[in-house]
Amino acid sequence: MITGAHSVVFSTNADADRAFLRDVFKLPNVDAGDGWLIFGLPPAEVAFHPSDKNDIHEFYLLCDDVEAFVNEMQQQGVETTPVEDEGWGLLTYITLPGGGKLGVYQPRHQRPKPIDRIG
Repeated sequence: MITGAHSVVFSTNADADRAFLRDVFKLPNVDAGDGWLIFGLPPAEVAFHPSDKNDIHEFYLLCDDVEAFVNEMQQQGVETTPVEDEGWGLLTYITLPGGGKLGVYQPRHQRPKPIDRIG
């Protein structure tokens, strides 16, 4: 039934951000037509947090060593925020070429085993 998840990140310069994911993160990708790249990601997880509103979503990438990640990004000229200890993880944000921020964190919480499909 369910075989994966598809996340969408909106950007004022999607072409630049796609190139970043392709060239800097070196994510595998396919061209869905006219340069519209769709990227493969490692296993994912989803959490539901309480809120006063619906339709609020956040997207983060996970890493094993946030300090090493920050160092690598800075060597490539990518702006990062100072690492913050949030308790549940060590968090930084990178600035994408399109001007948006993307959170990357080293989790301290337990992680579920990845699955192949639901149902």
